[in-house]
Amino acid sequence: MPDMSENFLPVYLFTGFLEGGKTTFIRQTLNDPRFDNGDSTLVILCEEGEEELDQTALTIRKSKITVRTIEDPSELNEANFRKMVDETGAKRIMLEYNGMWQLKELFDALPEDFAIYQEMCFADAQTFINFNQNMRSLVVDKLQTAELIVFNRYSDDVDMMTLHKICRGVSRGINIAYEYSDGRVKYDDIQDPLPFDVNAKEITLADRDYALWYRDIMEEPGKYEGKIMHFRGLVATDPKFPAHTFAVGRHVMTCCVEDIQYMGIAAEWDGSDKLSSRDWVNVTGRLAFERSRLYKGKGPVLHVTEVKAAEPPAQEVATFY
Repeated sequence: MPDMSENFLPVYLFTGFLEGGKTTFIRQTLNDPRFDNGDSTLVILCEEGEEELDQTALTIRKSKITVRTIEDPSELNEANFRKMVDETGAKRIMLEYNGMWQLKELFDALPEDFAIYQEMCFADAQTFINFNQNMRSLVVDKLQTAELIVFNRYSDDVDMMTLHKICRGVSRGINIAYEYSDGRVKYDDIQDPLPFDVNAKEITLADRDYALWYRDIMEEPGKYEGKIMHFRGLVATDPKFPAHTFAVGRHVMTCCVEDIQYMGIAAEWDGSDKLSSRDWVNVTGRLAFERSRLYKGKGPVLHVTEVKAAEPPAQEVATFY
């Protein structure tokens, strides 16, 4: 969570899809006495849903509320955000984002001193599975950075496990809540064991498990400290890499062909000069979490003890499924 000092303007970001419940939640939050602390609040709406934010329905007393709209992605720019804040004197922002717009457009447009304090995603449990099948890239876009997703209009005839798997396929860290029409809320407590023994001193990865392992080690690198790893990977080399250093990993597809990217870790081996980019290898080594020039700071580094040439796997692009 960013430092909410006087140098940062906190942004409460609400994402998701039309009729998912974003506007209703914003109105309820604004009317909550705990939120009504006197701070001037700028509410930015990027889409018009089934529910409108009617300021006359707000019971808030201490805080000044100003509602502005953004109707086109071209309005997502630093100058526009600063103008709205200067005109309203806002001390905090509540931003309801358009579900059909990519979040990168927003993140690239926010001034550096605007800090995302909390990001919540909202979806209609009755339509989410079909939406995921038809608009998968937008679902991934909204899930991968959200701290919490709330499934509104949930009922017991909706397959909770399917909703759970869709979310966990994108982010292992996202919290999931299911809200019934009568206001009851159930929080997801389904456990997701990894497909390998993370407590073992040595871990051998099956080809199908690379994407899950990579995400897990990037989220919780400490639990792999000192582990001996065995896996098949694709080599990447570069003259700019430090001596005896290469990268080893896989191309990973999160949701569609357009988002395939190489996801590898730093590896150190005295024989690295014998390797070439795009070599497939079976690699063994001990993991450490330490500084490497391949990262901007610390990251997982494989201290290699053995490298053997390998054939490409049957499915060269790894996935989370």
